[in-house]
Amino acid sequence: MEYIFHIFILIFIYGILAIAQNLVMGSTGLLTLGGAAFYGIGAYTAAILATKFGVNIFASLALAPILAGIIACVVGVSFARFRDDYFMLATLGFLMIFHTVVRNWEELTGGAYGIAGISKPELFNFTFQTPASFLLLALAIFLLTLGISYRISRSSFGRVLNAIREDEDALKIFGYKTSSYKLLAFTLGASLSACAGVLFASYITFIDSNFFTINESLLLWSMIILGGIGRNRGAVVGAFILIIVPEFLRFVGFPTEFAGLLRQFIYGSLLVLLMLFRPNGILGKYKL
Repeated sequence: MEYIFHIFILIFIYGILAIAQNLVMGSTGLLTLGGAAFYGIGAYTAAILATKFGVNIFASLALAPILAGIIACVVGVSFARFRDDYFMLATLGFLMIFHTVVRNWEELTGGAYGIAGISKPELFNFTFQTPASFLLLALAIFLLTLGISYRISRSSFGRVLNAIREDEDALKIFGYKTSSYKLLAFTLGASLSACAGVLFASYITFIDSNFFTINESLLLWSMIILGGIGRNRGAVVGAFILIIVPEFLRFVGFPTEFAGLLRQFIYGSLLVLLMLFRPNGILGKYKL
């Protein structure tokens, strides 16, 4: 039973990440590879505060999104003149900078050895130690994230974001400062990703830089492309499928090295088939 709890905890964490990625890519059309960096910022913030200063994980859930949001705002302003593929390459550069910093700033981040001994969340003298209790916490934060994203999508702000994706130049003619809307969406997505990072760090109690590489960003892309760009439920479906597949391969007993290759083959095959027969994804509104 604990193994099932473990799988669903991962689904909820990656569900938060997929929703955050969809807020940026699905709503505005911004192509970003920086998702893993903001995920890592949340994880490292929680890990450093917990191990060096004894700060409760719940405090990190408040502080990490603020820090990630500030960094995202600086990054977004710096990259404001880039569009489409150039913005994507710029965010890839940011991810590489993040990875280099955490890999080499050993005094703060532990370098290649990472940070171990991260505490579990504690609230009113209750510690979320067991998989069952942590599952409830992950579910609560996932539902909160889903609710926030839903309210955004139904608001006038969300409608402007969708219009930016459809025809940004037309909005500019009507006097909208589209760069400000895109910056806010980018910042909100980064903050939500940081929440997922805090959860992840406190769940596995150990992190290093290898958790936050370009492979993680590409996995987030795969989730929203598979589930469907522009819909939160599509992002969640994509996260569910791409977390279940490797766990299923492990469950049926494939050797680890073969299971890894087979997983990549299945991921690639799913994406190719979708592009051929359902380019909008399973539940999507838009093509990539």
